[in-house]
Amino acid sequence: MGYTGFTLVMPFLPLFIAQLGVTDVGEIAMWTGLSLGVTPGLTALLAPAWGRLGDRFGRKIMVERSLVSFVVLFAAMAFVRNVWQVLAVRAIQGLFAGYGSLSVAMAAESAPRDKMPSAIGAVQTAQRIGPGVGPVIGGLLASLVGLRPAFVATALFYLVALVVVHAMYDDRATHAQPAVDPEVGRVTFRNVLAFRNFILMMAVIFGLQFVDRSFGPVLPLYVEQSGTSHDNVALVSGTLFSIMAFTGALGHHFCGKLLRHYSSRLVIAGGTAVAAAGAGLFGASGNVWIMCAASILLGLGIGAAMTASYSAAGAVIPPGAHGASFGVLTSASLVGMASSPFIAGFVGGASIRIVFFADLAVMALLAAFVHRTMTE
Repeated sequence: MGYTGFTLVMPFLPLFIAQLGVTDVGEIAMWTGLSLGVTPGLTALLAPAWGRLGDRFGRKIMVERSLVSFVVLFAAMAFVRNVWQVLAVRAIQGLFAGYGSLSVAMAAESAPRDKMPSAIGAVQTAQRIGPGVGPVIGGLLASLVGLRPAFVATALFYLVALVVVHAMYDDRATHAQPAVDPEVGRVTFRNVLAFRNFILMMAVIFGLQFVDRSFGPVLPLYVEQSGTSHDNVALVSGTLFSIMAFTGALGHHFCGKLLRHYSSRLVIAGGTAVAAAGAGLFGASGNVWIMCAASILLGLGIGAAMTASYSAAGAVIPPGAHGASFGVLTSASLVGMASSPFIAGFVGGASIRIVFFADLAVMALLAAFVHRTMTE
């Protein structure tokens, strides 16, 4: 529910910023990048600490804390009057976010080791299905009633998520995991990095999120430049975001099955290579149908590679350290989410196509590096 609500409005942030009086395309891309990047940037600093607190006190209360803040702050977004206020609200959101990493940690420790990829994939599938629906609903809302009411709808989605977590999730089973594995002792942030392939997986997760989030500041602008009428930009770009989200969900879902037959190294390298092909198609043509095909490739490749990366890292994390360890992984993810909109926004002000070709280069380099260096 939370991810659905988030994507009701955030893919259309460039259009909202334009409504606030910013008219230059380069400035719109820059402000969008700043606003999209500041939340994950601040969250990245706090994710390991929130994960550590979840290991100690239980994850349910940490998730509820985050959801309450999102209810209040997304409702506040409906009343902002200038672009500085958008940036300020997004910064405050970054201080209280963090439910994403906690939900992955819950999935990892709720399943036996051999079922961990499927459990992680199931959670990430849910996280992707929500954004698959959200942009289409948000595009329709934006066309019918405007963007401000869509922010209120987003707050309501987070409120429903809060009620569901409070009423239905039992934190006692997951929090019953031992805090210290007697074979390895107390796990600290320092020795988390020494786990096999852990730093490499951090780099892969960073790169995947970097590419995935580079589209937010520029895709609606690119769609409009391709010849789509201004009235239909929100709907067309929302559809493209939804295609990426739904195919990403398929990539997450089928990753567990792929890992039963192929190594993590091959799945990650193959997924990033497929995503590279999708980014190249975006840069090569502004045709809407080709962009749809590119969105499919991007979603499938990033989804499969992301779940395989988290699973490969999770396989070497000892019991009782999932919160802290997945918090570190999420920090890498959030740094990618934060830096990508900044960079894409600034680069997009000069040329949007350069953003897509840069994504192609990042994915191709990751595919080659993982294939050559990852140990089984």
